[in-house]
Amino acid sequence: MTETGLLARHWALREGSEKRLSLRGPLPDVRPYDMVHYGHSNQLRQARAMGDYLIVGVHTDEEISKHKGPPVFTQEERYKMVQAIKWVDEVVPAAPYVTTLETLDKYSCDFCVHGNDITLTVDGRDTYEEVKQAGRYRECKRTQGVSTTDLVGRMLLVTKAHHRGQEMTSECREYADSFGKCPGGRNPWTGVSQFLQTSQKIIQFASGKEPQPGDTVIYVAGAFDLFHIGHVDFLEKVHSLAERPYVIAGLHFDQEVNQYKGKNYPIMNLHERTLSVLACRYVSEVVIGAPYAVTAELLDHFKVELVCHGKTEIVPDKDGSDPYQRERSHHGPHRPAHHQEQAGVRGPEPEEGGQGAGLPGGREAAGDTARGGARL
Repeated sequence: MTETGLLARHWALREGSEKRLSLRGPLPDVRPYDMVHYGHSNQLRQARAMGDYLIVGVHTDEEISKHKGPPVFTQEERYKMVQAIKWVDEVVPAAPYVTTLETLDKYSCDFCVHGNDITLTVDGRDTYEEVKQAGRYRECKRTQGVSTTDLVGRMLLVTKAHHRGQEMTSECREYADSFGKCPGGRNPWTGVSQFLQTSQKIIQFASGKEPQPGDTVIYVAGAFDLFHIGHVDFLEKVHSLAERPYVIAGLHFDQEVNQYKGKNYPIMNLHERTLSVLACRYVSEVVIGAPYAVTAELLDHFKVELVCHGKTEIVPDKDGSDPYQRERSHHGPHRPAHHQEQAGVRGPEPEEGGQGAGLPGGREAAGDTARGGARL
């Protein structure tokens, strides 16, 4: 799966939706998790803080298609994406689109949580009407500055405004809105496109845990743009390389990413990409604005034992050098580790000039070593 693959799916389909359940002893929350972004993650973080245990219900492709239009990601991909968010304790596949008291009771949920945006069925009914009337409904604040509609608009209109934090143009919004709706469906515009990063938001997403004695510090680097199932598969495999992994993800500056990927990449700016990666349960820490070349200084500073990279092409540094060559030559051969690619999930090959570090190549990864390396 690559960002190019996401765009191809958008052209072939139309934007989908999903649902989630949250619980206190359990809480359920239900909504579409197609093209999961940090806004979804923040909503789940808030829901988890309201209770002790969070269950997230995810709709089937059939249910989403009926109410919202065809989803971009399959239900299996969406189940895995939601499960990878670190605040989620349990995922319920095939959750009903309309949340009922029967659903809450089935999973021993005290109440359900949803964002303060509108969720309607295809015939215009409030999907939470029954649980609201029973007093078993809670709301959390919607994350300002991000929406799936906005991200679709950035991809389709090939604009770089998001690199500068500019608001989505009316043309972009209109085009993305029309692309994301299905006949008879309801998909109201909710949110603005200018995301204002704060240190508090990073603190809320960060684990705050330092590596402990006995932990294996693993470093990966790249764009991690439009954080998707390919990234999750890659990071899950990286996480499995050690008994006690401490995975550090280095995120490149927007200008750096644009240099090796071209066009209007990255679709999400550095701050947005940081929150997306921090929400992943397989990542312990993020280096914001990591250097493109993996240096000995960086590895020594973080006490890195293993560096992993995907099997996509490594684009040379500005001076033509291999950004991983110094560490490979200084620290010897890498240790191979084999990774079975998940069938039916991989997207198209990366576009020419695309960079795979970190990784928009997704399921496969090659390790280039510092203290060690891994081929996934």
